[in-house]
Order: sequence, then C-alpha cells, then structure tokens
Amino acid sequence: MLARLLSLPLAVLALACASPEPVPMAAPTGAAAPAPPPGSAPLTSGGDPGFDHDVSGVVGAPPPAWDVGPWYNSPPLTPADLRGKVVLVRWFMSPSCPFCSATAPALKALDERYRARGLVVIGMYHHKDPGPLDPEAVKAYPAYFGYSFPVAIDPDWRTLKRWWMDGHPKREYTSVSFLLDRAGLVRHVHLGGKLEPATPEFAVVEERVRALLDEPAR
Repeated sequence: MLARLLSLPLAVLALACASPEPVPMAAPTGAAAPAPPPGSAPLTSGGDPGFDHDVSGVVGAPPPAWDVGPWYNSPPLTPADLRGKVVLVRWFMSPSCPFCSATAPALKALDERYRARGLVVIGMYHHKDPGPLDPEAVKAYPAYFGYSFPVAIDPDWRTLKRWWMDGHPKREYTSVSFLLDRAGLVRHVHLGGKLEPATPEFAVVEERVRALLDEPAR
C-alpha cells in the first residue's frame, strides 16, 4: 500500500489529504468586515406578540413627508435637510405617559453616544391628554425629559397616521420609532412600548444605529 501511495502524483496526494470543508481565509488586518447578507438584520423590535409586525411597504421605503410643528430645540427640519444623516424618529406624549418617561434615558443615551457620528434623534409629540393641545405646555416637555435634540408637535397625529397607523388597527402602540438610513429609507421600526437602556430591545436598536452609521452615504 505504501508503495502504491508513493507512486501517486503529488497533486493527487495533496487532494487526498485536504480537509473535506474549505477553511475560510482570515481577513487582512484592518480590513472591513463583510456586510451582512440582505434581510439578515431584524426589521422590527418592541411591540407585543399580538401586534401587527408587518412592515412591508414601510421598511426599505422613504416615509411620507411629515407635517409637524412648531419645533423646539431646533429650527424647522424637513427630511431633505437630514439626507446624509441616520435619523431616529420617536413619537412621545406628555410626562403623564409612563412609557415616555421610561424611554427618555434611552433616547438621550443614543443622542449623546452617536450625535457626533451623524445620528439625529427627533421627538414627535402627539397629544393624548384630555384637555386641548397647548403648544406652550409642550414647550416645557423637552426640558422635563432632558431632550436636547429636535422636538416637534404632530398635530392631530397627521404624520403618525400617514407613517404608521392608517389601515392597520393592530398597530396599537402610538409610541413607535423609525430608524432611517443616510438615504432617507426606513430600515428598522420599534413597534412601541418602552425602550429602556440595558434591555435586549435597546441592544437591537443601538446595533442597528451603529450599522447604519457605518454604511457609506448613497
């Protein structure tokens, strides 16, 4: 047997001794990691099991133009003003909302960690209190929550309805968040409820923020 092996060509011996599975080559030092395959990133987080998790027509598309104002902490902004930025838009309510108070630290953390890298956090106030909407009262809410990022009023939920709720009765949480990439396309939706630091939901959103910031502008 040994004599037969020795008589084989060297190329055949090399193939016989090779591992049956190819061994991936290590990336050169300093090389960028390969991009995840399309569709591998989670499209949603948050919500409840019975909620409408269908984001077809939302994720991967530009949202409708918003119709909001007045603005606080910023001059009026349009989506066109934010092209080239990664944008996180979160709807919130008055300080009487426990979800909003619980979420405020997460929004502040994302703003503080990633603003310099190109993230813009925007708060959209939608009125749920029993009394009439008072823009002067809303003006105090960013300071109450500790928001230094732009905040606008969404009168009559006009933009929230166009972006999310119209035609979808099971999208019950109105405290929804949209993460837009540098080209202005929605890439992730937090379906609502609390978004608190040090939770798996926050980890998903923060990872999506980092991934989008690492993508080149289109």
